[in-house]
Amino acid sequence: MSGAPAEPRADLPALTGIRGLAAWFVVLYHIRIGAVPYLPEGASFALSKGYLAVDLFFMLSGFVLWLNYSDRLRRDGLDAVPKFLARRVARIWPLHLFILALTVIYAALVAATGELNTAHYPWAELPLHVLLVHNWGFTSGLTWNDPSWSISGEAAAYLLFPLIVLGVDWKRLSPAWAIAALLLLAALLSAVMGWNGAFILDRDIPRFGLLRAVTEFSMGTIVCALWQRWCSTPAASAGLAGALIGAALLLGFATAAPETLVVPLFLAGLLLALALTADRPGNPLAARPIYYLGEISYSTYLVHFLLYIVFKIAFVDDPANVPPVLISFFLLLTFLASVALYHGVERPAQRALNRLFDRRLSRPPVLSAAE
Repeated sequence: MSGAPAEPRADLPALTGIRGLAAWFVVLYHIRIGAVPYLPEGASFALSKGYLAVDLFFMLSGFVLWLNYSDRLRRDGLDAVPKFLARRVARIWPLHLFILALTVIYAALVAATGELNTAHYPWAELPLHVLLVHNWGFTSGLTWNDPSWSISGEAAAYLLFPLIVLGVDWKRLSPAWAIAALLLLAALLSAVMGWNGAFILDRDIPRFGLLRAVTEFSMGTIVCALWQRWCSTPAASAGLAGALIGAALLLGFATAAPETLVVPLFLAGLLLALALTADRPGNPLAARPIYYLGEISYSTYLVHFLLYIVFKIAFVDDPANVPPVLISFFLLLTFLASVALYHGVERPAQRALNRLFDRRLSRPPVLSAAE
C-alpha cells in the first residue's frame, strides 16, 4: 500500500448545493435594482440582503477545508503546506485571472470610445488584482471585477489556514469551548466594525472585507469540527444547531444586536444544521440539478458582474427598470456562461495546474557527490 497521502475527500453534496443557491442569491442581489418595479416589497428587501451569501461562502470554505485538509496538515506539518497552497492557487486563480483579463479588454475597448468612467478601472491597481491581494487594505474601493474582493479575502484565509490547524485542534475542545470560540469570533468581528461605525456586514468592504473573510472562514473550521464530533448522532445534534440558530435570532430581535454579530452566529448554526442533515435521503440540496449549480458556482459568481454590465449596454434602456423578460434572458445567459467557463476554463486550468504543481513538489531532492 502506498505511503502517499490520499487525496482529500469531497465536501458533502448538500453543502455544494447550498453554495450554488448562494451564488445565485448574489447574482439576484446585483441585478435587483432593475427588477424593483416588478418585485413585491418583501422580495425586494430579501434580495437587498443577498450580500450575506458571501458570508456563507466564507464559512463553507472554512468548513470544507477543515474537512479535507486538517488531518493531513496536522500529520505532516509544514511539509504539507506547499501542496495545500498549490491546490488553492489552482482552484481560484486561473478563473479569476481569466475574468480579470476579460474585464481589462472591456475597459480598454470602452475607454477608447471616451465613454467610460475610468475611476472604476484604475490601471495602477491592476497588479494587486492579478496577485489577489487587492482587498488586503491596499485599495480604497471596489474596482475591476467587484466580486473578486471576496476571492482576495479567501486567498488570505488560505494562508491563515495552516496556522489555524497547527495552532489549535478544534476537535479536542469540548463543544462548549468550541461554541464559545464561535461567540468570541463573532463578537470580535462585530466590535471592530462597530467601533468604526459599521453595523452592516457589507459596509466599507475595502476596510473590513479582509477581517470579515478570515473571521467567518475561521468560524467555518470550528463548525466543521463540531460536525465531526456530532455527525454520528445527527438527529439529536441537529437540535443543538437549531438552538444556536434560535439564540442568534433571539439576540437580534430581543436586543437589537447588529447584523455584524447576529448573522455570523446564525450562519454558523445554519451551516451546522445543514451539515448534520446532509445525508438524509431525498435531501433536495443534494439533488443533481442543485448540486450542479454548486459545482459551477465559482464561475457563476465571478462572471455575472461583468456580464451584467455588458448586458445592460447591449439590451437595457433604463437600468432601474429592466423588464422581467430581459431579467430572465440575463439569468439564462449567466447560467450558460457559467457552464462554459466551468468546463472550458475553470476545471481544465485547475487540473493542468495541479499536475504541474504535483510534478514540481514531488521531485526528489538532488544529491551532491559528497552525499
